[in-house]
Amino acid sequence: MAQPLLADEKTEFKRSLGLTDSTLIVSGSMIGSGIFIVSADMARNLGSSGWLLMLWVMTGVLTVSAALSYGELAGMMPKAGGQYVYIGRAYGKLLGFVYGWTVFTVIQTGTIAAVAVAFTKFTAVFIPALNPELAFFTMGKIKISLGSLYAIGSLVFLTWLNNQGVQSGKVIQNIFTSAKLVALFGVILLGIGVGLSDGTLSANFQNAWAASSTSPDGSVVPLAGMALLLAFGVSMIGSLFSADAWNNVTFIAGEIKNPRRNIPLALFFGTLIVTVIYALANVAYLSMLPLKGSPEAADVLGRGIQFAEYDRVATAAVSTIFGDVAVAIMAVLIMISTFGCNNGLILAGARLYYAMAKDGLFIKQAATLNKNSVPSTALWLQCLWASLLCLSGTYGDLLDYCTFTSLLFYIVTIGGLFILRRKEPEAERPYRAFGYPLVPALYIIAGTAICVILLMEKTFNTGMGLLIAGLGVPVFYFTQRRKN
Repeated sequence: MAQPLLADEKTEFKRSLGLTDSTLIVSGSMIGSGIFIVSADMARNLGSSGWLLMLWVMTGVLTVSAALSYGELAGMMPKAGGQYVYIGRAYGKLLGFVYGWTVFTVIQTGTIAAVAVAFTKFTAVFIPALNPELAFFTMGKIKISLGSLYAIGSLVFLTWLNNQGVQSGKVIQNIFTSAKLVALFGVILLGIGVGLSDGTLSANFQNAWAASSTSPDGSVVPLAGMALLLAFGVSMIGSLFSADAWNNVTFIAGEIKNPRRNIPLALFFGTLIVTVIYALANVAYLSMLPLKGSPEAADVLGRGIQFAEYDRVATAAVSTIFGDVAVAIMAVLIMISTFGCNNGLILAGARLYYAMAKDGLFIKQAATLNKNSVPSTALWLQCLWASLLCLSGTYGDLLDYCTFTSLLFYIVTIGGLFILRRKEPEAERPYRAFGYPLVPALYIIAGTAICVILLMEKTFNTGMGLLIAGLGVPVFYFTQRRKN
């Protein structure tokens, strides 16, 4: 029997988000801390400006092609829960639950935790005591510090804010996303202008395709053939993480005006904007810093992109123009970026758990809306689990868990496009996937290849992601047996 509603609870969402709001949710949820950091590790893995940019372009092409494929599914099923609904309709309740389980345990909450940790690290530029590494209690991988408590505090505040109604979340999202887009364009224009005038950009493109792997001590090993392919695949986890969460707009389909039209358009425009920004941001980095460097160098030019201090490539790049004040400038920009990113993630994620609860596949209290027409219980459950993840593991571990499992379910969902075309040929499709069947098939092939490489090269972390997803199967049968 369904849980009776309280007097102040609502049963329907309010459709108050337009195309601009939805596009800003897509791009705002994608742009977190990754674009400012991950290029350092990618540069060490590839040692080549050509391959570095190729990787970012490839990530963008994959992301946009996936978004175009999702557009058809979004037009068919404009309901709260988005991707969970698509998987359930194509494959059945079991796989739909496994996806929702994985989103709650790893993908969404893990991303929220990773972004909160990044927000804290850059706040620590101004308040060093907040450095998450300064733990006052450690037990295994669990670390409690002022920084981790601060990260949790940011999640509690954003969750409370989103409990006040979708308008509150929308205002924060629009302001913070607009601010970081303007700031990123400023960094790009400034950086490329400097690079064209002082020759740094052209110097970085000499021997642009000579790939090499650089170890933390600075030793270099040339890469070719299979070794290059493996390095390319492993490096992609950073760029894919930076470009993830674009699917979150599908979770909030119940609050978007004219969703059959606006969700496909928001997916396309949002992913395209971020793809262009990410590619140009890396051109800007290559315009201000040498790609290669030494870990022993005393200045930012000597350390290059590869060995930027704490991997803060954007900070090192801007410091070539503004000097020491660049640290503060970029810290503020990244704080704005990560805060806005987490707002979008928190806003969207709870709608998926709400949809699961409505289907009897999640805690039943999560199936209700509060007086502000938002799924309050789902929001606080998400906050609780993400807060616990802030205390466990490292940024890198969370990144690996989230990106691998997220990519896996993107492949599964796009595979559902083919299944539904066969099972439901007469279903209403206001938008049809661009380039079907070629573009969706190429995404599935490329995504599968990346997953195989990650399983080979990062076996433990990706295996843990698979294990967590797999645990959803016995949990599903256990809950169904109890319900019966």
